[in-house]
Amino acid sequence: MEEQGTGIRVEALSAEFEGRAAAWAERLGLPLQDEAAGFAVQVGVDGLQIQQLGPQAPGPVRVDFVEGQAAHRRQFGGGTGQMIAKAVGVAQGVRPQVLDATAGLGKDAFVLASLGCQMTLIERQPLIAALLEDGLARAQADEEVAPIVGRMRLLNGNAIERMRAWEGEAPQVIYLDPMFPHRDKSALVKKEMRVFRPLVGDDLDAPALLEAALALASHRVVVKRPRKAPIIDGPKPSHSLQGKSSRYDIYPKKALKA
Repeated sequence: MEEQGTGIRVEALSAEFEGRAAAWAERLGLPLQDEAAGFAVQVGVDGLQIQQLGPQAPGPVRVDFVEGQAAHRRQFGGGTGQMIAKAVGVAQGVRPQVLDATAGLGKDAFVLASLGCQMTLIERQPLIAALLEDGLARAQADEEVAPIVGRMRLLNGNAIERMRAWEGEAPQVIYLDPMFPHRDKSALVKKEMRVFRPLVGDDLDAPALLEAALALASHRVVVKRPRKAPIIDGPKPSHSLQGKSSRYDIYPKKALKA
């Protein structure tokens, strides 16, 4: 596959969305015309999406909490028996307030919100945050999904700075899923990763992220990692929950109670 640049342009997928595309371009500080761009933020009937450009590029990445994978997991994902639910402490009568400090496309946060957790999401990459904001707004129009996304509050900005300057009641649980510095191409097969990696890079500040989370969370911190990845530098977790491809490292501070 030809190497593409990391330049980004905004484009409307049809004439009726040109005004909205111009508004997003202004807001994101991106050009509407850039022939050399390697990525396009596209505005169309399905909302906002990011498309890698060039031959053999994967399909667009967008946030959809109503259809597709989110709908399937909402209906058939295993409810409170899911490993992520156990990791953050969901139990009978317990639905913790969770801060997802590395929100990404919001998939894990949506699962926890669908189980009844009040979620705050932080995403520092402005394009990913824009996709997430757009997906949350569109989901508000769906009668079944609107109550779920109503439990999801999005904050933009650097999670470490946000946590260090936190005001008000601390989140009971902080959930971290930092981008792991993988160089094995087989690990990049998901189109989201192929698009994200050039835009986002690796979370090389994961130790500082963990330190800030441990200082803020009132009850526990949970870190999602590839199953065979080392723990983040810093304090060791008390225990881990192992899955087929991922694991959850758990740093307890005090027990969650009903």
